[in-house]
Amino acid sequence: MAVLDTVRVFNKHVLNPAMMLVAGRKYWYASIIEHTGRHTGKEYATPVVAERVDDGLIIPLPYGTDTDWLRNVLAAGHATVHVHGETYEAVDPQILDAAAVAGQLAPNPNRKRTFDRFNVRSYLKLAPAATPPAPK
Repeated sequence: MAVLDTVRVFNKHVLNPAMMLVAGRKYWYASIIEHTGRHTGKEYATPVVAERVDDGLIIPLPYGTDTDWLRNVLAAGHATVHVHGETYEAVDPQILDAAAVAGQLAPNPNRKRTFDRFNVRSYLKLAPAATPPAPK
């Protein structure tokens, strides 16, 4: 198993459950993406790093484009994202390369440097939905 796969499995089973306790809060760096299972229809929540940009949200994909949560979002065409205490309904998921999002990450150069250090090559871009999310 590659090192990245080992880190991914550790994060999925150990770090992610702990991260879900604080992710999405106003002053925390991690966000939560809610998505529906493409085979089960079950609702899932996954901690991610989401950056707000002028025309939506950008989420780095450090484990590449073959994760279950990403495939669920792409199949559904939408997701709910909790970022810094705000909730966004997001649509039109698109996978972009690092060069395509570099200019949009410019307001936060530290984030871009961090993503570069982790060799993030792909990002998920989500547009805001036309209507606000319904209260839960």
